Amino acid sequence: MKTLIIHNLKPHKSIEHKRKNKNPNLGTRAEEKEGKEEVNTKGGANGGSRSALTLISSGPADRQLQFFLHCYQTATKSKLSPLELETYEEHCMVELAEGVDQDVENFSDHIKEAFGVLWKEELCEAKELGGYVEVGSPTLLVISISALRSLELLRGLKPFTKDCRPAKLFAKHLKVEEQVNLLKAQVNIACGTPSRIKKLIDMEALSLKRLKLVVLDMQRDAKSFSLFTLPQVSAEFWDLYKTCLEEKVTRGDTRICFYGAVSNKEINKAFKE
Repeated sequence: MKTLIIHNLKPHKSIEHKRKNKNPNLGTRAEEKEGKEEVNTKGGANGGSRSALTLISSGPADRQLQFFLHCYQTATKSKLSPLELETYEEHCMVELAEGVDQDVENFSDHIKEAFGVLWKEELCEAKELGGYVEVGSPTLLVISISALRSLELLRGLKPFTKDCRPAKLFAKHLKVEEQVNLLKAQVNIACGTPSRIKKLIDMEALSLKRLKLVVLDMQRDAKSFSLFTLPQVSAEFWDLYKTCLEEKVTRGDTRICFYGAVSNKEINKAFKE
């Protein structure tokens, strides 16, 4: 198993070469000055315009993983041991298509690509093969910063939810009891906020047995906060990840997918020398 070195988070030369050739968004460290990298949020160069955001999920999986683990350790004020780092492999991160906007309109296309040839069976079917139904256990879990954003993302997943109703897992206008009843049926797709998702897991209403993909929505709110930077929500997310998701990710049962642009400032902190 490949050991991932997190100390200093400095990419290997081979990674530098791959980044230069594969994705203009993820340029050399010299280009990655805070907020001044020349990028396009669709995944490519923008003909000279400048942006402070990068679609990190369009880049190499190893770079995504280093960024994710840096954010994890920073948020939890902890340091993973070499043995713990060995449990993470690059394939736990999803590389999304370059040159395709990561917005609500394209969300279903990106998810279909992430699931591959089994997308219809995993996301659309109202009954599993053999007639057995694992209730309250989605294959796709989308985690966002707010109830409003969760609803937006669910609209982008309508091509998958015609025959199997999705679960809305947030607190605004929805009582826990209503969500518990909803999760007594088969659910392929669930979308919500960290706090309510964790609460339903603790109540054993939401199961993660079938979970294949966790999407981390990086959309920023009006004050430029994201899932990783809004203090209370960030703390709730990392608590959810550490207690409920990490084991499934390190076992290889579940993959992580960033969706939306991450600030270059955050990326620079993760990869600074």
